[in-house]
Formats: sequence, structure tokens, C-alpha cells
Amino acid sequence: MNTNTMQAFTPARIVALVVIGVLVSGLVSLRFTQAEAISVPDGAKAGDLALEPCTYETEAGPMTADCGTLVVPENREDPAEGLIALPVTRIRARSDRPTEPIFLLWGGPGLTNMGWTHANRFADRHDVVMVGYRGVDGSVRLDCPEVESALSHSTDVLGGKSFGAYTAGFRDCAARLRTEGVDPTAYGLTQQVDDLEAARVALGYDRIDLLSESAGTRTAMIYAWRYPGSIHRSAMVAVNPPGNFLWYPETTDEQIGRYADLCSNDPACSARTDDLAASLRRTAADMPERWFFLPIDESIVRVATFWGLMEATPANAPLTGPTAIDSWLSAAEGDASGLWFASLFGDIFFPKAFVWGQYVSGARLDAQAARDYFASGGHRRDPNLGYDASAFAWGGGHMVDGWPAARDQDDLRRVQTSDVETLLIGGELDFAAPPQNATEQLLPHLPNGKQVLLSELGHTTDFWSYQPKASTRLITTFFDRGTADDSLYRPARVDFTPAPTMTMIAKIVAGALLSLAIVTIVSLLWVARRVHRRGRIGPRASVTLRSVFPILLGFGGWAFGILIVITTMQGVPLADELVVALSVGVPIGVGIYFAWVNRRWSASTKQIGFVAATAGALLGAWLGFNASEAMLGPLTAIVGSAVGANLLLILLDVAETRQDEVPAGSMEVVRVPERVDV
Repeated sequence: MNTNTMQAFTPARIVALVVIGVLVSGLVSLRFTQAEAISVPDGAKAGDLALEPCTYETEAGPMTADCGTLVVPENREDPAEGLIALPVTRIRARSDRPTEPIFLLWGGPGLTNMGWTHANRFADRHDVVMVGYRGVDGSVRLDCPEVESALSHSTDVLGGKSFGAYTAGFRDCAARLRTEGVDPTAYGLTQQVDDLEAARVALGYDRIDLLSESAGTRTAMIYAWRYPGSIHRSAMVAVNPPGNFLWYPETTDEQIGRYADLCSNDPACSARTDDLAASLRRTAADMPERWFFLPIDESIVRVATFWGLMEATPANAPLTGPTAIDSWLSAAEGDASGLWFASLFGDIFFPKAFVWGQYVSGARLDAQAARDYFASGGHRRDPNLGYDASAFAWGGGHMVDGWPAARDQDDLRRVQTSDVETLLIGGELDFAAPPQNATEQLLPHLPNGKQVLLSELGHTTDFWSYQPKASTRLITTFFDRGTADDSLYRPARVDFTPAPTMTMIAKIVAGALLSLAIVTIVSLLWVARRVHRRGRIGPRASVTLRSVFPILLGFGGWAFGILIVITTMQGVPLADELVVALSVGVPIGVGIYFAWVNRRWSASTKQIGFVAATAGALLGAWLGFNASEAMLGPLTAIVGSAVGANLLLILLDVAETRQDEVPAGSMEVVRVPERVDV
């Protein structure tokens, strides 16, 4: 290396470039290295199953398992459409002589079937098997960014304009999938059941037990109707009979009435209201529009509240019935912070809540029920949270027009009689799957059925989390002996004084956003003033400000951007790439520029440096945001922004240093440097 090069590439710059290279490599790796995708092996045919030994993480630690891939037809009625692959995991029973294996059916629709951590509870005498859901877990995933965009840009998720955009999103998604060679009609629950049967056959099991929850119970019903000889026993938690991918106002009112009765007998709750149901109706009819200067989206609040009411214990905190009720009662008392937080949370959560293509493929089994529901007009009670949740989920009833009908849809509209031994389990405070639906609509069609009702419990998180030994005993005794032993349960009690509350979380979140934004602005002003007074930042401080300071500036800038968006730009997603790039890139670029600049340099040098720092920060923030999934986007945007700004400034330093070098053999000249580098 010649002298000029050595002077341009100082040790400090070399170290900085190495660090930048490592960070860039990490971002590139994050962008292009995804989890190994499931794919159809070369030469595979339908029914092939390849398994290898593996371990599976449970709440009790890793367990011995087999992991692999099952190959099935995309369309069993038209083999020409090709094959798809699904993941299969079998947690091996601890016993040398296991009984019938347990096949798990998770809820949704539109959620994975491969992430169950409670398998250890049932692995003493049973293999536990998870087969991935087609359209979510396999080689074809029915992601619909068109639907996500419609929801994230909506200004009223219960308005006609939003319903139209939501439906159009499904229509556009289905059309795009077809152009990509995917058949949208081949991903319903019937095909899902056929996949499970193919896995049973490939694994060599005679009969199996089914353990299902929520929307998975619908799959279990169809399995029992189509393949009754394959099933030993079926246990269903939070049962969803046909027609109940909708929520009926009468039933929702009945569930609220249960909470009202409990409230009237609870000293803390009854001190706040003498009629909980009436208080909720009054708040719904006169919901605050703002909490201080922060707007409250009434539509999102109503839908998010229904989601919160699904669980009753702290296991799902803060999304529980008691926290939702506390927020509404607090709003009636003049503190609307909890409603604002529900609005903010729903705005972030709902667009990416499901794999929307698989969601609609499963829910569309209730298409006729949805048409009847929304056409009758009699279901509309204003206000009613059940109706609001149904309208959101079905786009006001129009979703059925945006997606092609699933195969065999009409054959599964009604409950069919099944002789399979079946246990129905329901929490009496479950808004998602009210147990009276199973009692009235399904149990009469189960000659060998029985039902267990759990007082003061809600949906599935409550079931698995509240007294796990009791729920394990209930399931295992049914699978092993056909009896439902609920003797270990102790009566649950709804706590109407939850901690933390939504109002508490709202104040923490709002305070953090405001504090970060203010600290960022003050910090930039302080650095600018220090440069103006002293001429430059010292060498050690400059290193800190160019490496650590961007973390504060990035999060603070994003917080400032969030506040601007939620107060003035309704309908703009908080995770919009332009919003994140600008709110993160601008403060980081400015902050790094001030850490680099020397007041004595020429105006042209300072102008070029400012452009380099801000342009590098903005470009780096945009590239960093797109290097990862949405949840990590702001963090990777901060890293990318800091890398971009520092890289361009270092390259500028190198270029100017080499330009200022004296060529070898030239006349010796004493030069007063125009600028001094750190």
C-alpha cells in the first residue's frame, strides 16, 4: 500500500468500514436468507412422507420427534394441477406401548398448525402429530398483501368504502394467485381434512384421536363426517359448529349479560356501575373521539374490544375481557386512554392478523350463512360488538364475492350426525365460540357426545393456561377411557381489577412516544449548538455520536413520525416504508452530519457532507426497512440508516484526503489543511 493510500485509509476508517461491512452483510443475509421453505422433492408422488429425527421445543423443554414433508395433490379432483408439500412433525410418545396418536388441529382459519408448545402434556402415552395447514405452512402460502393494504389504509374498517376495498383485495389476490399457477379453490377445510387422512395413512396409524380448538374444531367435525372409521375419539375446545364463523348479536348480548351478572356481585366492579351492560351500551353510543390530541378510531375500538372479550383470565393480558371492560368503564369516567390504545393496537394488528387467502378459504364454508346474516337486516343492532366483529371479518358480507367457492362447500353447510365419541369443552365467557352454540347446534347430533362447561373462563388461551393439570386430566381421561374427568378444576373467578390495565399501558406508550420525540429534537438542537459554539465534536464523542446516537435518533424519529401519522394522516399505515424511512432517516442523517462536520470547513464541503449524510441515511433506512419482515422493519431501518450515512461520509473523507495529497516527486510545500479529519 502506497503512502497516499495509507493516509486516506486510516486505522479508524478501516475499522469503521469493517463494521459497516459486517452490518451490511447482516442486512443482506436477513433479506435473502429466509427459513428453509417447504418444497416438493424431485420425483415425489402423492402420499410420499419423508421423516428424519429431530427435536421439538415444548413448554417442558425439547422432546424427541420426527420432522419431515408430506406430498399431497393440490387438487385431488384434477391431478394435473400438480403437487404441494406440507410439513409434518411427530412428537414421540414416552411409553414403549403408546395408544392412539393425537392429531392436533389449531385454530384460525389463516393461522399455522405447527407451533403448539403443549405437546408434552399428552406425550406420556400418545404420539402427538402436527400436519401443516395447506395455504399457511406448506410449499404454497396464500399471502394476500392486497388485503393487508386495504385494511392498513382504511379510515373506517366498518364503513362501506373499506368493505369494498377489502373485497377487492381478496378478488385481486385470487386473480394473482391464479396467474402464479395456484388454484385458490383448493385450500378449503375439506382438502385440509384429506391431507390429515393422507398423513394418517402414511404414518401407518390405524385410528387416531383428534384434539382441536376454535376453528380447528370445524375441521375435526368434517374429518369425523368424511372418515369416521379413522377416528378413535375427538376432543374439541371452543367449538365452532357450521354457521358460526359469524357472531350473532343475541348471543353476544347473552355473553355480556354473564359479565354483567358477575360484575354486580363483584365489589370493585359494582362500585363503578350498577348495570355493566347498560354502561357499555352508553359508551358505545357516545364514544370519545380523542384522548387529549390523540384520535380514537371508533370502528377499530369496537372490533378490538370484541377480540379482547374472547379471553377472561390474565393469561392473554392485556387482551382480556376484564381489561376491555375496564377501558370502557374508564372512558365513561372521563379517561379514554384505554380506548385510544385499543385503537392503536388494532390499527397495527389487524392487517397482518391472518394469512388472508387461507382465512377466506376456510371461512367461506359459511358463505350462505353470511349472506343470510347480512341480507336479513334483523341482525343489525346498533351498537352490538358481535355484529361489528362479523361485519369486519366478512367485509359487511361482501367477502364471499371476492373469493371463489371452496369445493364441497354446499355439502358442509349443516351439522351432520356423527357416532364418533366426542367431547365438547367450552368456557362460559367465550365470545369467540360461545358454548351454547355447541350445546344447541352440535350436541344433539352426537349420540356418543358429552359436554363440559367451564365457568368464568373464555376462549382457548384460558383453557390451556388456567389450571393446566386440570385441562390435561380432562383431555387424557377422555382419550384413554372415554370419560370426562374435570375433578381437578377449582372454580375460576373473573378479576375486574386487572393489572396491567389498558389505560396504564396507553399512558406508558403515549409517554414513551412523546418522550422519545422530544429527546430526539432536543438532542439534535444540543449537538448543533455544540458544533456552532466549539466548531466541532471531539474525536471520542464523534465516534459515539456516529455509532450509538443513531439508535436514539432512529427510535425517537420513528416515534415522532407515529405521532404525526396518527394525528394528521389517518389511513396511512404506521409501518409504511416511506413513513419509516423519512422519520428514521432524517434525524439519523442530521445527527451523524453534526458529529462529522467542522464549522471551519468551507461552505461547499459542509453542503456536500450534509447531502451525503442525509441521502445515505434515507437510502439506508429504506433498504434496511425492506431487508426484514414488518415487525423488524423499524429496527433494520435504523441500522441501515446509520450504515448509509456513515459510509458516504467516510467515502467522502477518503476522496477529499486523497485529493489533498501531494504527488510523489513534487516540490515540497507547507500546506495549511482546509479541514481536519477525525
